[in-house]
Amino acid sequence: MDITTITSFRPARSRSDLRLNEGEVFIAGGTWLMSEPLPGTTGFVDLTTLDWPEIELTDDGLRVGATCTIARFLAWAEGRAADLPPVPSEWTAAHLVTDAAHALLASFKIWNTATVGGNVCRSFAAGAMISLAAALDATAVIWTPDGGERRMPVAEVPTGNGTNVLARGEVLRALEFPASALRSTVRLRKIALAELGRSGAVVTGRVDEDGTSVFTLTAATAAPTVLRFSELPDAETLAASVGSVSGYYTDPLGAADWRRGVSIEFAERIRAELEEAA
Repeated sequence: MDITTITSFRPARSRSDLRLNEGEVFIAGGTWLMSEPLPGTTGFVDLTTLDWPEIELTDDGLRVGATCTIARFLAWAEGRAADLPPVPSEWTAAHLVTDAAHALLASFKIWNTATVGGNVCRSFAAGAMISLAAALDATAVIWTPDGGERRMPVAEVPTGNGTNVLARGEVLRALEFPASALRSTVRLRKIALAELGRSGAVVTGRVDEDGTSVFTLTAATAAPTVLRFSELPDAETLAASVGSVSGYYTDPLGAADWRRGVSIEFAERIRAELEEAA
């Protein structure tokens, strides 16, 4: 749609260009910013012109630039991007990028514009890149307005459905995925009340090389929920843990008790698959 309040648009070329003037906000893909009126917003500062690397393989794992589009991230994970570094063969969890992308209520056309970082920064409960990042213990690299940097788990960035910890002027620079999580065995399940509707619950479960396990709930709870176990839990323990989580919510796309129920069911299905795969 036309955002009639916008009177300025400037590309960022360096960190000094990231100082926001009154009324300005950052834009990358813009798939949400351009979807509804923005009262009080008079200018956009384009992050894509900073030309951050999309995909980097490091000694510690994977670094994804926040302005990398979902389509490019998906192409890398599926081995379809010849200009990007190949997925290491031992990163068995890379398929989760595809699973998460298909949990996003968006067409492939949106994937070509929407960015990985934008999905995290919008912080909707059903944010598919949040599901991915929380499942694999990704770290958010955040640039602060004073020229510094801070880091925190992506799972702790959202504080509610559409709210997060980012202060005005802070910029999500990258997501960093640890190699240990990328080498894990992982599964994802999702459900929506409508065939093409937004996810009402997304549950992931993974088992690491040391036998520890992690289950995450997104979409079903207003903010990501991460449950950690020293080993793969039995069915009763997992059901009790998932069922006792706070944060299940009700909206037109699902009631809280339904979200709790399907989360318990999906967690058990994933647990059984992970047990069989061990």
